[in-house]
Amino acid sequence: VFVRPQSTYFQPFTMDALIEFFVEWGYVGLFLSAFVAGSVVPFSSEAVMVVLIEMGLSKWGCLAAATAGNTLGGMTCYWIGMAGRREWITRYLRVSDEKLARAERFLAGRGAVMGFFAFLPYVGEAIAVVLGLMRSNMLLTFASMTVGKALRYAAILGLFEGIAAIF
Repeated sequence: VFVRPQSTYFQPFTMDALIEFFVEWGYVGLFLSAFVAGSVVPFSSEAVMVVLIEMGLSKWGCLAAATAGNTLGGMTCYWIGMAGRREWITRYLRVSDEKLARAERFLAGRGAVMGFFAFLPYVGEAIAVVLGLMRSNMLLTFASMTVGKALRYAAILGLFEGIAAIF
């Protein structure tokens, strides 16, 4: 029986290892983790932000890096929607028809300001993709998405600060 020797080069990625990687890069790592989390890849950039703040990085710097990265990640979903067709989105991005239909019902008649809700778990990516499919106003979508994501990170920061004050 052949047993492959343990090598550090072939260790599987764990969430902890990925968070540690992003933390090592400081603000840039937070920006990148938030970008990944804002796109179609599920990831917790909030954990990276909390660790960095606990390490002494500026709260405002972390808020700015996380908001910028997450907004640009969300805008990639918007651009995918603008460039693609529904069949491509369901097939290649694995966004289900049900998720897209739910986002379309949510957005019906409301337009680009609904980009504010792109921060929502599970449907945020679908909202951004559908706004792209609908060809909503890009600048208004970007602005409303930025506000929503900034408020979400500010709420997480406030929650963390409140819990940290207890201990």
